[in-house]
Amino acid sequence: MKVSLKWLSDYVDVPSDIKEFCDRLDLTGTGVEGVETLGATFDGVVVGYVETCEEHPDSDHMHVVTVNVGGEEPVQIVCGAPNIAQGIKVPVATVGAVLPGDFKIKKSKLRGVASCGMCCSKRELGLGTDHEGIWILPEDAAVGTPIAEYLGLTDTVIDLEITPNRPDCLSMVGFAREVGAMYGLDWCEPAAQLEESDESIEGQVSVAIDDAERCPRYTARLIKGVKVGPSPDWLVERLTAIGQRPINNIVDVTNYVLFELGQPLHTFDFDTLDLEDGAAHIIVRAAQDGEKLVTLDEAERELTGDMTVIATPKRAVALAGVMGGLDSEVTDATVNVLLETAAFSPAHTSRTSRNLGLISESSLRYERRVDDMNVNQRADYAAALISEVSGGTVCAGIVDEWPAGAPEERVLAFRIERFQKMMGEAIPVDFIVECLERLGCAVADKGEGVLRVVAPTFRPDLEREIDLYEEVLRLYGMDRIPSTLPAGRGRLGVRTPQQLMDAKLHATLSACGMNETMTYSFAAADDVEKLRMNEEGLGEAAELINPMNAEQSCMRRTIVPGLLRSVAYNQSRGVSNIQLYEIGTVFSAREGAAQPKERRKLAGVLAGAMGPVGWNNAPAAFDFFDGKGVLESIARELALPKVRFKALSAEEAPHLQPGRAAQMLSGGDVVGWVGEIHPLAADAFEAAAPVVAFELDMAVLERAARPARDYVDVPQFPAVARDAAFVVDESVTNEKLMQCMTSAGGKLLEGVQLFDVYRDEERIGAGKKSMAYSLTYRAADRTLTSEEVDKAHDRLVKKVSNATGAEQRA
Repeated sequence: MKVSLKWLSDYVDVPSDIKEFCDRLDLTGTGVEGVETLGATFDGVVVGYVETCEEHPDSDHMHVVTVNVGGEEPVQIVCGAPNIAQGIKVPVATVGAVLPGDFKIKKSKLRGVASCGMCCSKRELGLGTDHEGIWILPEDAAVGTPIAEYLGLTDTVIDLEITPNRPDCLSMVGFAREVGAMYGLDWCEPAAQLEESDESIEGQVSVAIDDAERCPRYTARLIKGVKVGPSPDWLVERLTAIGQRPINNIVDVTNYVLFELGQPLHTFDFDTLDLEDGAAHIIVRAAQDGEKLVTLDEAERELTGDMTVIATPKRAVALAGVMGGLDSEVTDATVNVLLETAAFSPAHTSRTSRNLGLISESSLRYERRVDDMNVNQRADYAAALISEVSGGTVCAGIVDEWPAGAPEERVLAFRIERFQKMMGEAIPVDFIVECLERLGCAVADKGEGVLRVVAPTFRPDLEREIDLYEEVLRLYGMDRIPSTLPAGRGRLGVRTPQQLMDAKLHATLSACGMNETMTYSFAAADDVEKLRMNEEGLGEAAELINPMNAEQSCMRRTIVPGLLRSVAYNQSRGVSNIQLYEIGTVFSAREGAAQPKERRKLAGVLAGAMGPVGWNNAPAAFDFFDGKGVLESIARELALPKVRFKALSAEEAPHLQPGRAAQMLSGGDVVGWVGEIHPLAADAFEAAAPVVAFELDMAVLERAARPARDYVDVPQFPAVARDAAFVVDESVTNEKLMQCMTSAGGKLLEGVQLFDVYRDEERIGAGKKSMAYSLTYRAADRTLTSEEVDKAHDRLVKKVSNATGAEQRA
């Protein structure tokens, strides 16, 4: 939200030190995203006096004028405005000035005549919609004065980040209250004198609310005899300062009140509301499925029953809290205006605006909840302003439908001793009371160190005693609280087993060259389908009731799609070597349960190569074995027992490349999978293949992990090495041969390492492969003899041959 400090100063004294003010806002929970100095936009635009005005020699509608802009010599300008004349004062954009829309003024020739500037209209300066002619300034305007200085447009605007729990600060008055509480200053609310005519609204307007949950309160006022036209300068200045485009006096007032009081308004052309006997009958109801409405943006919308509409007995005329209908908008021909001031359901408004893609300043406020307590007073104030700027008269009375009436008071107890112990500081009681009262709370002393606090209706976030503590603390200043150690009775803080394992995983993955990342827990509904992953074991997707957008409509069932998006993001920006991992939660819906089932997963991706290409180094691209190596490192560091890898078929893992996919097991438990992502799956996420990925189940890792590996003494006796090469069928895996050798080798076999795989149809036959291993034999209590090793080795070769059909290759 943008706040004009010039506008804000109407309600509260604004600190002169802008930097200190912004720092204080940050400390009290209101983030400052930027500070803008207005007036700089109009650099080079000054007040000019037209000294001469002659017709253009080669045009029947342009004029050549000489304008005094306060310099040594007047400037010559070619102007096509019909109202340009000698002796008037106008805004002049000199050469070098940049007007709104990034339009730079340059020296040019128009039909052969030099032009060194431009005489401006209000629209060209972004200060109105009038474009029929040059903006003629009053005679007292001093020639050469910068237009920003003359119009009083010099201002400082701060762009604030208002958190969703503070809807009261989405207005100038609400923010003035906040500033008053921060600095202990008094503040005031705006007032306008409402003058009503003798004509009553009774019998001319009726309102019916079908569902009080959708619309807690709805008021209507009738203003007759309005003249729609440009807004007065003060109104244009206020709206322009905060980045709003002036439209006309009626619409501008509704926008003004929106930003001043935080109350969204809507105006209808009264005569277009299907009058019956001169009366408008307004119904606030649920939209019908398939009902159509053409909104102000001229788009036809198909509505659903979850949306709320403002309707006449014949048709819908507006989307409640979101946008009005085109058929009932205020136009230049409008004479009578019906003013809507209401409170609508935050949930229904949010879903409607997001489902239709219509997010506005009004819907933003309704989503965060508009206080329905003083809606009638805001309606009176807005009606008075409309009457003032349009010349209309306000009919006596107001239609006010408030089915549930005023809400019950939220009374909270504030225990002073408990607060001071919790804060670690003896904050004075007088300060506590003053803070709460300046925030709008009603405070009374109940005795025995307890305050009775009534939370204001415009602060829906004040629900518990601890919320009041937070308010006092942030205004007192957390920087003023001395640092102390937490109280405890000889307690020693230790990490949980899960935290210890997480720390070990982070260290291991970092040692493997991987970087931790964090992706969204929200996912698109078709993420698993795009990944081509089997949904078996993932469960049903948990859908969000109120998603931010279509790409984040479900809770994720796997982390991999988010990581693939990160890969694509980096690759599109020239980063080719990517190694990312994430430990996070995945979700699946549970039938009949309010909350989804949650499981922790570890996932990672590798794309590119381990390092950049150098003149003496060309690292190979990541492949399946790099991913498998990361998992083997994890297994080693967690001391996982009986780890093995089982090849996955294309049917079992369609999201992975056939022949480059495996399942990781520890004993009989499936830990996860690893493999190269299928090119079609990678392409669906706009990532360039090859991409290696893995995903492990943290619950299985926690069960299988051992706190430490078994201790093994340093060998005292030498080892004996033997090599063995086996010719086997292509279907025989390395894992199978390793299992056979480990089983057959007995206690003397210390280690087995594959060092060569060889294929040659002529030498070893089609469908065959030769796998060569280095075997290490050692005894813990003696030096082995050659006879002992030969005997053990021959036994191993024989058993492997019998079990696998292998032939020993010489």
